Amino acid sequence: MSRILAIDYGTKRTGIAVSDPLRLIAGGLVTVETRQLEKWLADYFARENVGTIVLGKPARMDGTPSETWRFIEPLAARLRQAWPDKEVVFHDERFTSVLAHRAMLESGIGKMARRDKALVDKISATIILQSYMEFNQ
Repeated sequence: MSRILAIDYGTKRTGIAVSDPLRLIAGGLVTVETRQLEKWLADYFARENVGTIVLGKPARMDGTPSETWRFIEPLAARLRQAWPDKEVVFHDERFTSVLAHRAMLESGIGKMARRDKALVDKISATIILQSYMEFNQ
């Protein structure tokens, strides 16, 4: 079975999480510089069998798209064109940063580590992936 890869897109950094091959467990993988994202994905897809790409869909509280949406839509189009064999889907990412900070706090991660935005991005991607997997089971 193929893995599911989740992307928490940011204008500077992008968090990435991936499922195990059985699609049971979501785990944070890495945070990459956004300008290197598509090259990183090409390298990863050459090594791993990924069937679905989940993009966090940024939205405001009223459900309307947030400012970041203008970057996400073109990214989705590029991903679909570059890898037509992979399903590209969107999943609500509201509150993922808040949940990531809460998870870090509850896990006992120190104050300095909690300021690591790359770690927050990776945890946010994991939350997006876990939510997507729970919603689609």
